[in-house]
Amino acid sequence: MAQSDKRPRDYGIRFGVLPVGPLNAITDVPGVRVGQVTLQQGQNIRTGVTAIVPHEGNLFQQKCPAAIYIGNGFGKLTGYSQVEELGTLETPIVLTNTLSVPTAAEALIDYTLGQRGNEQVRSVNSVVGETNDGTLNDIRGRHVTRQHVLDALRQAKPGPVDEGNIGAGTGTVCFGFKGGIGTASRKLPASLGGYTVGALVQTNFGGALQISGVPIGVELGRYSFKEGLDGSCMMVVLTDAPLDARNLKRLAKRAFMGLAQTGGIASNGSGDYVIAVSTAYRIPHETTSAFDEVKLLRNDNVSPLFMAAIEATEEAIINSLFAAQTMTGDQGHKIDELPVEKVVDLLRKAGQAK
Repeated sequence: MAQSDKRPRDYGIRFGVLPVGPLNAITDVPGVRVGQVTLQQGQNIRTGVTAIVPHEGNLFQQKCPAAIYIGNGFGKLTGYSQVEELGTLETPIVLTNTLSVPTAAEALIDYTLGQRGNEQVRSVNSVVGETNDGTLNDIRGRHVTRQHVLDALRQAKPGPVDEGNIGAGTGTVCFGFKGGIGTASRKLPASLGGYTVGALVQTNFGGALQISGVPIGVELGRYSFKEGLDGSCMMVVLTDAPLDARNLKRLAKRAFMGLAQTGGIASNGSGDYVIAVSTAYRIPHETTSAFDEVKLLRNDNVSPLFMAAIEATEEAIINSLFAAQTMTGDQGHKIDELPVEKVVDLLRKAGQAK
Protein backbone atom coordinates (compact mmCIF):
# COMPACT_ATOMS: atom_id res chain seq x y z
CA MET A 1 0.00 0.00 0.00
CA ALA A 2 3.03 2.30 0.30
CA GLN A 3 5.01 4.14 -2.38
CA SER A 4 8.09 2.29 -1.19
CA ASP A 5 9.55 0.84 1.98
CA LYS A 6 11.40 4.10 2.62
CA ARG A 7 10.12 6.41 5.31
CA PRO A 8 11.19 10.06 5.63
CA ARG A 9 14.00 9.16 8.04
CA ASP A 10 15.46 6.87 5.40
CA TYR A 11 16.06 10.00 3.31
CA GLY A 12 17.88 11.66 6.17
CA ILE A 13 14.91 13.83 7.13
CA ARG A 14 14.75 14.47 10.86
CA PHE A 15 11.95 15.70 13.07
CA GLY A 16 12.85 17.30 16.37
CA VAL A 17 15.57 16.18 18.75
CA LEU A 18 14.30 13.20 20.73
CA PRO A 19 15.23 9.58 19.92
CA VAL A 20 12.62 7.33 18.31
CA GLY A 21 11.44 3.93 19.49
CA PRO A 22 12.63 0.69 17.83
CA LEU A 23 9.74 0.64 15.32
CA ASN A 24 9.05 4.38 15.26
CA ALA A 25 5.40 3.43 15.71
CA ILE A 26 2.61 3.63 18.28
CA THR A 27 3.24 -0.06 19.00
CA ASP A 28 6.54 0.88 20.62
CA VAL A 29 4.38 1.56 23.69
CA PRO A 30 4.39 -1.85 25.42
CA GLY A 31 1.18 -3.85 25.03
CA VAL A 32 -0.34 -1.67 22.30
CA ARG A 33 -1.79 -3.44 19.26
CA VAL A 34 -3.12 -2.13 15.94
CA GLY A 35 -5.47 -3.88 13.52
CA GLN A 36 -6.58 -2.65 10.09
CA VAL A 37 -9.12 -3.69 7.47
CA THR A 38 -8.93 -2.12 4.01
CA LEU A 39 -11.88 -1.94 1.60
CA GLN A 40 -10.72 -1.20 -1.93
CA GLN A 41 -13.32 -2.70 -4.23
CA GLY A 42 -14.47 -1.89 -7.75
CA GLN A 43 -14.32 1.70 -8.92
CA ASN A 44 -15.83 3.46 -5.92
CA ILE A 45 -15.17 1.75 -2.56
CA ARG A 46 -12.07 3.21 -0.91
CA THR A 47 -12.41 3.06 2.86
CA GLY A 48 -11.61 0.95 5.89
CA VAL A 49 -11.11 0.56 9.62
CA THR A 50 -8.15 1.06 11.96
CA ALA A 51 -8.38 -0.21 15.55
CA ILE A 52 -6.00 0.71 18.37
CA VAL A 53 -6.06 -1.60 21.42
CA PRO A 54 -4.16 -0.14 24.42
CA HIS A 55 -3.61 -3.37 26.36
CA GLU A 56 -4.19 -7.09 26.02
CA GLY A 57 -6.67 -7.49 28.87
CA ASN A 58 -10.36 -6.69 29.21
CA LEU A 59 -10.35 -2.94 28.70
CA PHE A 60 -13.85 -2.49 30.10
CA GLN A 61 -12.93 -4.19 33.37
CA GLN A 62 -9.44 -2.67 33.51
CA LYS A 63 -9.84 0.83 32.12
CA CYS A 64 -7.06 3.19 31.04
CA PRO A 65 -6.82 6.85 32.01
CA ALA A 66 -7.64 8.96 28.96
CA ALA A 67 -8.49 12.41 27.65
CA ILE A 68 -9.73 13.91 24.39
CA TYR A 69 -8.79 17.34 23.08
CA ILE A 70 -10.93 19.00 20.41
CA GLY A 71 -8.84 21.20 18.12
CA ASN A 72 -11.79 21.89 15.82
CA GLY A 73 -15.09 20.13 16.40
CA PHE A 74 -16.56 19.67 12.92
CA GLY A 75 -16.57 15.91 13.44
CA LYS A 76 -18.56 12.92 14.62
CA LEU A 77 -16.36 11.39 17.30
CA THR A 78 -18.40 9.23 19.69
CA GLY A 79 -17.73 8.65 23.37
CA TYR A 80 -16.31 12.10 24.12
CA SER A 81 -18.53 13.18 27.02
CA GLN A 82 -17.89 10.14 29.24
CA VAL A 83 -14.14 10.28 28.65
CA GLU A 84 -14.24 13.99 29.49
CA GLU A 85 -16.32 13.40 32.61
CA LEU A 86 -14.68 10.28 34.06
CA GLY A 87 -11.22 10.41 32.52
CA THR A 88 -11.16 6.77 31.44
CA LEU A 89 -11.24 4.69 28.26
CA GLU A 90 -13.20 1.43 28.37
CA THR A 91 -13.10 0.26 24.73
CA PRO A 92 -10.45 0.14 22.04
CA ILE A 93 -10.30 3.17 19.74
CA VAL A 94 -11.70 2.67 16.25
CA LEU A 95 -11.12 5.00 13.29
CA THR A 96 -13.21 4.85 10.11
CA ASN A 97 -15.16 7.14 7.75
CA THR A 98 -17.77 9.67 8.83
CA LEU A 99 -20.94 7.78 7.92
CA SER A 100 -19.65 4.49 9.32
CA VAL A 101 -19.28 5.77 12.89
CA PRO A 102 -22.63 4.30 14.06
CA THR A 103 -21.74 0.90 12.60
CA ALA A 104 -18.32 0.98 14.25
CA ALA A 105 -19.85 1.97 17.58
CA GLU A 106 -22.27 -0.95 17.40
CA ALA A 107 -19.40 -3.31 16.59
CA LEU A 108 -17.40 -2.03 19.56
CA ILE A 109 -20.43 -2.67 21.77
CA ASP A 110 -20.69 -6.21 20.36
CA TYR A 111 -16.97 -6.73 20.96
CA THR A 112 -17.17 -5.50 24.55
CA LEU A 113 -20.34 -7.36 25.52
CA GLY A 114 -18.86 -10.53 24.08
CA GLN A 115 -15.72 -10.47 26.22
CA ARG A 116 -15.46 -12.90 29.11
CA GLY A 117 -16.23 -11.12 32.35
CA ASN A 118 -18.63 -8.64 30.77
CA GLU A 119 -21.77 -10.79 31.00
CA GLN A 120 -23.51 -8.28 33.29
CA VAL A 121 -22.44 -5.11 31.47
CA ARG A 122 -25.35 -2.78 30.66
CA SER A 123 -23.53 0.32 29.39
CA VAL A 124 -20.59 0.69 27.00
CA ASN A 125 -18.89 3.95 26.01
CA SER A 126 -17.53 3.13 22.55
CA VAL A 127 -14.92 5.57 21.24
CA VAL A 128 -14.96 5.97 17.45
CA GLY A 129 -13.23 8.70 15.44
CA GLU A 130 -13.56 9.53 11.76
CA THR A 131 -12.64 11.59 8.78
CA ASN A 132 -14.68 12.09 5.62
CA ASP A 133 -13.26 10.07 2.71
CA GLY A 134 -16.11 11.02 0.36
CA THR A 135 -13.85 12.33 -2.42
CA LEU A 136 -12.46 8.89 -3.23
CA ASN A 137 -15.00 6.66 -1.50
CA ASP A 138 -18.71 6.07 -2.08
CA ILE A 139 -19.31 7.20 1.48
CA ARG A 140 -23.10 7.21 1.12
CA GLY A 141 -22.95 3.49 0.39
CA ARG A 142 -21.80 2.86 3.97
CA HIS A 143 -19.78 -0.18 2.98
CA VAL A 144 -18.10 -0.71 6.36
CA THR A 145 -19.88 -3.47 8.26
CA ARG A 146 -19.78 -4.59 11.88
CA GLN A 147 -17.75 -7.61 10.76
CA HIS A 148 -15.09 -5.37 9.22
CA VAL A 149 -14.70 -3.58 12.55
CA LEU A 150 -14.63 -6.84 14.51
CA ASP A 151 -12.03 -8.20 12.09
CA ALA A 152 -9.82 -5.14 12.66
CA LEU A 153 -10.12 -5.60 16.43
CA ARG A 154 -9.41 -9.32 16.32
CA GLN A 155 -6.47 -8.88 13.94
CA ALA A 156 -4.87 -6.23 16.14
CA LYS A 157 -1.24 -7.11 16.83
CA PRO A 158 2.00 -5.58 18.11
CA GLY A 159 4.93 -4.89 15.81
CA PRO A 160 5.23 -2.75 12.65
CA VAL A 161 2.16 -0.77 11.57
CA ASP A 162 1.28 -0.44 7.89
CA GLU A 163 1.00 3.14 6.67
CA GLY A 164 -0.51 4.98 3.72
CA ASN A 165 -3.55 3.66 1.82
CA ILE A 166 -4.54 1.27 4.57
CA GLY A 167 -7.41 0.87 7.02
CA ALA A 168 -9.18 4.12 7.90
CA GLY A 169 -6.69 5.99 5.71
CA THR A 170 -7.59 4.16 2.50
CA GLY A 171 -9.58 7.01 0.96
CA THR A 172 -8.20 10.10 2.69
CA VAL A 173 -6.64 13.27 1.22
CA CYS A 174 -4.04 15.44 2.94
CA PHE A 175 -2.71 18.85 1.80
CA GLY A 176 -4.18 18.04 -1.63
CA PHE A 177 -2.17 14.82 -1.91
CA LYS A 178 -3.10 11.27 -1.00
CA GLY A 179 -3.24 10.97 2.78
CA GLY A 180 -3.58 7.90 4.93
CA ILE A 181 -2.49 6.25 8.16
CA GLY A 182 0.83 7.29 9.68
CA THR A 183 2.58 6.49 12.92
CA ALA A 184 5.73 7.43 14.86
CA SER A 185 7.14 7.31 18.38
CA ARG A 186 9.61 8.82 20.79
CA LYS A 187 11.57 7.05 23.54
CA LEU A 188 12.76 9.39 26.26
CA PRO A 189 16.24 8.82 27.63
CA ALA A 190 16.48 7.29 31.10
CA SER A 191 17.40 10.65 32.58
CA LEU A 192 13.96 11.94 31.50
CA GLY A 193 12.07 8.88 32.71
CA GLY A 194 12.61 6.45 29.85
CA TYR A 195 8.95 6.65 28.82
CA THR A 196 7.62 6.01 25.32
CA VAL A 197 5.12 8.19 23.48
CA GLY A 198 3.53 6.82 20.31
CA ALA A 199 1.23 8.52 17.81
CA LEU A 200 -1.05 7.22 15.07
CA VAL A 201 -2.87 9.57 12.69
CA GLN A 202 -5.58 9.42 10.04
CA THR A 203 -4.72 12.36 7.77
CA ASN A 204 -7.46 14.05 5.75
CA PHE A 205 -6.88 17.78 6.13
CA GLY A 206 -5.57 20.89 4.40
CA GLY A 207 -3.28 23.84 4.96
CA ALA A 208 0.17 24.71 3.62
CA LEU A 209 2.41 21.66 3.92
CA GLN A 210 5.67 22.13 5.79
CA ILE A 211 8.32 19.49 6.37
CA SER A 212 11.14 20.25 8.81
CA GLY A 213 10.25 23.92 8.46
CA VAL A 214 10.50 23.94 4.64
CA PRO A 215 7.37 25.37 2.88
CA ILE A 216 6.81 22.36 0.63
CA GLY A 217 3.19 23.22 -0.21
CA VAL A 218 4.17 26.67 -1.44
CA GLU A 219 7.11 25.29 -3.43
CA LEU A 220 4.81 22.75 -5.09
CA GLY A 221 2.00 25.27 -5.59
CA ARG A 222 -0.48 23.22 -3.53
CA TYR A 223 -1.95 24.84 -0.45
CA SER A 224 -5.21 26.04 1.11
CA PHE A 225 -6.83 29.14 -0.40
CA LYS A 226 -4.95 28.50 -3.63
CA GLU A 227 -6.89 25.25 -3.91
CA GLY A 228 -9.92 24.03 -1.99
CA LEU A 229 -8.14 21.91 0.61
CA ASP A 230 -10.23 21.11 3.68
CA GLY A 231 -10.81 18.11 5.92
CA SER A 232 -9.97 16.48 9.24
CA CYS A 233 -7.31 14.69 11.24
CA MET A 234 -7.67 12.05 13.93
CA MET A 235 -4.67 11.77 16.24
CA VAL A 236 -4.22 9.00 18.82
CA VAL A 237 -1.38 9.37 21.34
CA LEU A 238 -0.47 6.59 23.74
CA THR A 239 2.19 6.57 26.44
CA ASP A 240 3.44 4.31 29.21
CA ALA A 241 4.09 7.34 31.41
CA PRO A 242 1.87 7.40 34.52
CA LEU A 243 -0.38 10.36 33.75
CA ASP A 244 -3.92 11.07 34.90
CA ALA A 245 -6.67 12.45 32.68
CA ARG A 246 -5.71 16.05 33.45
CA ASN A 247 -2.15 15.69 32.24
CA LEU A 248 -3.28 13.50 29.33
CA LYS A 249 -5.45 16.42 28.19
CA ARG A 250 -2.35 18.60 28.35
CA LEU A 251 -0.43 15.97 26.36
CA ALA A 252 -3.20 15.90 23.74
CA LYS A 253 -2.99 19.66 23.31
CA ARG A 254 0.71 19.32 22.48
CA ALA A 255 -0.02 16.68 19.85
CA PHE A 256 -2.17 19.29 18.14
CA MET A 257 0.93 21.46 18.00
CA GLY A 258 2.53 18.67 15.99
CA LEU A 259 -0.23 19.01 13.41
CA ALA A 260 0.41 22.76 13.30
CA GLN A 261 4.10 22.15 12.57
CA THR A 262 3.12 20.33 9.37
CA GLY A 263 1.11 23.34 8.19
CA GLY A 264 -2.36 22.15 9.20
CA ILE A 265 -4.76 24.99 9.99
CA ALA A 266 -7.82 23.29 11.57
CA SER A 267 -10.15 24.88 9.06
CA ASN A 268 -13.85 25.53 9.65
CA GLY A 269 -14.87 22.20 8.10
CA SER A 270 -12.24 20.19 9.90
CA GLY A 271 -12.76 17.65 12.68
CA ASP A 272 -9.43 17.60 14.49
CA TYR A 273 -9.30 15.47 17.63
CA VAL A 274 -6.55 14.04 19.82
CA ILE A 275 -7.25 10.99 21.98
CA ALA A 276 -4.52 10.55 24.60
CA VAL A 277 -4.24 7.40 26.72
CA SER A 278 -1.83 6.14 29.38
CA THR A 279 -1.14 2.42 29.61
CA ALA A 280 0.91 2.76 32.80
CA TYR A 281 -1.83 1.63 35.19
CA ARG A 282 -5.39 0.29 35.21
CA ILE A 283 -8.54 1.65 36.80
CA PRO A 284 -10.72 -1.32 37.80
CA HIS A 285 -14.39 -1.21 36.84
CA GLU A 286 -15.31 -2.73 40.17
CA THR A 287 -13.32 -2.83 43.41
CA THR A 288 -13.96 -3.16 47.11
CA SER A 289 -11.74 -0.17 47.80
CA ALA A 290 -13.12 3.35 48.00
CA PHE A 291 -9.83 4.72 46.70
CA ASP A 292 -7.70 4.57 43.57
CA GLU A 293 -4.09 4.58 44.65
CA VAL A 294 -1.67 5.30 41.83
CA LYS A 295 1.71 6.98 41.58
CA LEU A 296 1.51 9.84 39.05
CA LEU A 297 4.20 11.83 37.31
CA ARG A 298 4.49 15.33 38.70
CA ASN A 299 3.69 18.35 36.56
CA ASP A 300 7.32 19.42 36.65
CA ASN A 301 8.33 16.20 34.90
CA VAL A 302 5.89 16.11 31.99
CA SER A 303 7.54 18.62 29.64
CA PRO A 304 9.68 15.98 27.87
CA LEU A 305 6.48 14.05 27.16
CA PHE A 306 4.96 17.18 25.65
CA MET A 307 7.89 17.50 23.27
CA ALA A 308 7.64 13.79 22.45
CA ALA A 309 3.96 14.13 21.55
CA ILE A 310 4.65 17.11 19.29
CA GLU A 311 7.49 15.37 17.48
CA ALA A 312 5.77 11.99 17.13
CA THR A 313 2.55 13.51 15.80
CA GLU A 314 4.39 15.70 13.31
CA GLU A 315 6.42 12.78 12.01
CA ALA A 316 3.40 10.45 11.88
CA ILE A 317 1.59 12.93 9.62
CA ILE A 318 4.54 13.20 7.25
CA ASN A 319 4.98 9.42 7.32
CA SER A 320 1.39 9.04 6.13
CA LEU A 321 2.09 11.27 3.12
CA PHE A 322 5.33 9.54 2.17
CA ALA A 323 3.63 6.13 2.32
CA ALA A 324 0.40 6.91 0.46
CA GLN A 325 0.00 6.09 -3.22
CA THR A 326 -1.91 7.79 -6.02
CA MET A 327 -5.53 6.61 -6.00
CA THR A 328 -8.52 6.85 -8.33
CA GLY A 329 -11.90 6.33 -6.74
CA ASP A 330 -15.54 7.34 -6.66
CA GLN A 331 -16.79 9.23 -9.73
CA GLY A 332 -13.35 8.95 -11.27
CA HIS A 333 -11.75 11.30 -8.75
CA LYS A 334 -7.98 10.95 -8.75
CA ILE A 335 -5.68 12.10 -5.95
CA ASP A 336 -1.95 12.09 -6.63
CA GLU A 337 0.61 10.89 -4.15
CA LEU A 338 3.12 13.31 -2.69
CA PRO A 339 5.98 13.64 -5.21
CA VAL A 340 8.51 12.24 -2.75
CA GLU A 341 11.65 12.60 -4.85
CA LYS A 342 10.84 16.24 -5.63
CA VAL A 343 10.10 16.89 -1.97
CA VAL A 344 13.35 15.27 -0.85
CA ASP A 345 15.24 17.38 -3.38
CA LEU A 346 13.65 20.55 -1.94
CA LEU A 347 14.59 19.43 1.57
CA ARG A 348 18.18 18.69 0.53
CA LYS A 349 18.49 22.15 -1.00
CA ALA A 350 17.27 23.59 2.29
CA GLY A 351 19.75 21.49 4.24
CA GLN A 352 16.99 19.41 5.89
CA ALA A 353 17.76 16.04 4.27
CA LYS A 354 20.93 14.16 3.40
